[in-house]
Amino acid sequence: MMIYGLQTCATCQKARKALEANGITVAFRDVRADPLSEAELSELIAEFGDRLVDRKSNDYRALNNWLKNSEAEAQIAAQPKVMARPVIRDGDTFFLGWDDAVQEAFLGD
Repeated sequence: MMIYGLQTCATCQKARKALEANGITVAFRDVRADPLSEAELSELIAEFGDRLVDRKSNDYRALNNWLKNSEAEAQIAAQPKVMARPVIRDGDTFFLGWDDAVQEAFLGD
């Protein structure tokens, strides 16, 4: 299992700790330190579309107008911190965020 996120993201840390506490082996990739390749980013965009960009973040608001009007791939490539997180990859299945539905899928009751 792979978690894509930021080392400093509290939600990413919660997800990682909860999964590991339940015996799930997790690899973590900081997308700022180790940016996604074009192929990886395309795969995530195909899965989540524009939901992959966190438009509520300060980092998104700080983007210039050209980038704000660009495709999600360009926004994330230019500023990886605008990616919604965590993105969890379990084999060929992807999950976005760490809400109740995602927690239920991995942790059960």
